[in-house]
Amino acid sequence: MKALTRQDLEALAATAPAEPPEWIRVQLDTGGVAAGAETVHAALARARDERPLSFALQRAGSIGYSFADPVVEVQVPGMPRIHYGQVTPEVAARILDEHLVGHRLIDDHVIATRRRSLTLDGAVTHLLVRDTGPDVGNKTGYFQSSFVEELKRRGLADRVQVVRALDVGVYDEGAVVQLLPAAITYANVLAPDVARIVAESIEGGRLIDDLLWKSPDKQVRIVLRHCGDVDPDSLDDYLRRAEGYQGLRRALFESTPEQVIAELKTAGLRGRGGAGFPTWMKWQLTRAQPAPQRYVICNGDEGDPGAFMDRSVLESDPHSVLEGMMIAAYAMGASKGYFYIRAEYPKAVERIERAIKQAREQGLLGPKILGSDFSFEAKIRLGAGAFVCGEETALIASIEGRRGSPSPRPPYPSVRGLWGMPTAINNVETLASVPVILTKGGAWFASFGTETSKGTKVFAVTGKVRNAQLVEVPMGTTLREIIYEVCGGVLDGREIKAVQTGGPSGGVIPVQHLDTGVSYESLQQLGSIMGSGGMLVMDKTDSMAEVAKFYLKFCVDESCGKCAPCRIGGYQLLQILEKISRGRGAASDLALIQRICQAMQRASLCGLGQTASNPVLSTLRYFGEEYQAFIEGGPSYARKVSRAASPSAKTAERTGATPPAVPATSNR
Repeated sequence: MKALTRQDLEALAATAPAEPPEWIRVQLDTGGVAAGAETVHAALARARDERPLSFALQRAGSIGYSFADPVVEVQVPGMPRIHYGQVTPEVAARILDEHLVGHRLIDDHVIATRRRSLTLDGAVTHLLVRDTGPDVGNKTGYFQSSFVEELKRRGLADRVQVVRALDVGVYDEGAVVQLLPAAITYANVLAPDVARIVAESIEGGRLIDDLLWKSPDKQVRIVLRHCGDVDPDSLDDYLRRAEGYQGLRRALFESTPEQVIAELKTAGLRGRGGAGFPTWMKWQLTRAQPAPQRYVICNGDEGDPGAFMDRSVLESDPHSVLEGMMIAAYAMGASKGYFYIRAEYPKAVERIERAIKQAREQGLLGPKILGSDFSFEAKIRLGAGAFVCGEETALIASIEGRRGSPSPRPPYPSVRGLWGMPTAINNVETLASVPVILTKGGAWFASFGTETSKGTKVFAVTGKVRNAQLVEVPMGTTLREIIYEVCGGVLDGREIKAVQTGGPSGGVIPVQHLDTGVSYESLQQLGSIMGSGGMLVMDKTDSMAEVAKFYLKFCVDESCGKCAPCRIGGYQLLQILEKISRGRGAASDLALIQRICQAMQRASLCGLGQTASNPVLSTLRYFGEEYQAFIEGGPSYARKVSRAASPSAKTAERTGATPPAVPATSNR
C-alpha cells in the first residue's frame, strides 16, 4: 500500500468530503453493543440485501447518549438528519419502511438535535413534540393530535408531519416543540399556542419570541468532536471526514517542537487524568532531559466505578488519540509510545490495534513519517485491572513486566520513567484534545473554560439521573447545569441530595453547592477532585455514610499494600465505618476517623492512599448527622435521617469535621 505523503494530506485538507446521499449509521460502542446495536446493524444489513435498497450502512462510535442506546442516525435527501434512540430490529425495519421509503419519521424514538437555531429559514417539514413535565399526566399525545388537527384545518397536514419525540434536550419546561429542519425550539407551549405556531411560524415563517427557547446547548464537543460521526475502524473515514492527521502535518512541517509546546502552553491544556498538571510543562520537562531515548505513554487504564469516558473515546475515535500521541512524541523528542489499556476494554483494544496497523500501512507510523525526519512506533500493553496502575509509576512498572506498585517521587517519570528513560504519561482525553489544538490554535482552545482551567471536560454522568450519558462542557459550567439542563435532572423527579465527583479519590458535593462551576480549583475547595471525569448523582434515598463505605472498600481492595498508611489505615477506617453502620459506633469514632484520614493523606506513597479518605471526609463534613444517627439510633433510625437529611454549614462544626485536604496529584 502506498504511503501517505505531506502532499496527500494537504490535498485532503483542501477537498470537501464526499458522502453518499442516503445512509444509516449505527453506533457500535460497548454500551450500544450491550443494548443490542450489533443485532440492529445485522437486521439493517439483511433488509438492505433482501429488498434490495441502495442506502450506505455505516458504523460509528457513540455520540454519548447512553440513555438511548442503541442509537442510529439516518440521512435521506430532502430530510433533516435524524438520531433515533432505543432502536430494536423491529424499529429498524420501520426506519427502512417509513423513513427511507416513506419519508416519514417514527414516533417515540427521535432524539431532537441540540444545535438549536434562532433563525427560521425555509419551510417547516416536521414538528417534534414532547411534554417535558412529570411522566404522570404526560400530554405529548395530546399536543401531537392538537397539531395534527390544526394542520388539517389549514390544509397543511400533507406538508408537515407531527412526531412524538423520545427526547428534546430541554427539560421541565412543559410542552416543547422543535421545528425541523431549522431546529427552532419552543418551550412551555400551551394549548392556545398550537394555532399560533401553525399560523405564525409554519404558514407565516415568523418566530414567536415569547415561546422561543434561546438557551444554547451547554455542551461543546472538542474531545468528542468525531464520536458518533466517523467510523472508528476506518483510517480513510478519519482522513477525509475528520481532518485526520492534519494536526500532525502542521506540527511536522509548520512548527518546531518548541513551537508545538508553546501552542499547548497558549491553550492552557491541563492533564485530564485528574491531577491537572499543565501538559506543555510535562512535555517540556521530558524534552529537556538528556537521554538516548524518550517515551510517551497513553494512560487508558480507566478504573473509576461508573466511568467510561476514556473507553468511549478509544472506541469511537482511536485515530485522534494516536495522532495526539504522535504530536506529543514529536514535541518531546520521543520515538516510541505505549497505549496502556485495561484488558476489560476489548473493543477499545481492538480498535486501537487496528488504528496502529492502518497508520503503519499508510506510512503514518514508522521511519520518516510523511517524508519528515520524525520516526515513531506505538505498541499496546494491557492492564490487568489493578486500579493502582492508573498511578504513573505503578503503570510504568506494569509495562516493564514488574508488579504494578507505586515508587517514591521524585524522580518523576519526566526525568526517570520507563526503563529509566524520560517519559511523558498523558490521559486519553488529554491526547485527544491535542490534534484540534494544532489545527485551530491554542488561543481558540483557551477561549473555552475559566482563567485557570481552560478548554472542556468530559464527564460520565450516572446514578440517579434521568439521562445517563457522556457530557462535554466548558470548564466553569455548573454542576446544576450539567445535571438539570444536559441530563434532564434526577430520575423519577426525586429531590437531589448530592453529587460525587472524582471516583474513589473524589468527594461528595451536597445540593447547596450545585451552582459551583466545575474546575480543578473549585472542586478541590469543596473537598472533591475533578478526577478523570466520573460524576455520580444521588437522591434522598441514598445514605452518604454507605456511599463513603462503598468507595473506601473499593480503595482497600485495590490498595497494592506497599505502604503502611494506605494498607493499614484504609483497613482500620473501613472497620470503623462497618462498626458505625451496624449501630455499634461511639462518638469518639468520629475523631479517630479524622486522625486516620489525616495520616493517610500525609504519609501514603501515592494518590490512591492520599485520596482514599476523601469520600469519608466529605460525607462527614456535609452529612455528619447521618453518622450521628447510626451511632445514636442504629441503621433503621439512620435511614430516616438520611432521607430527611438537609446538609448545612453547621454540620462541620457539630462533628468536628474539617475540609479534606486534597493532594495536588491524584491516583489517575
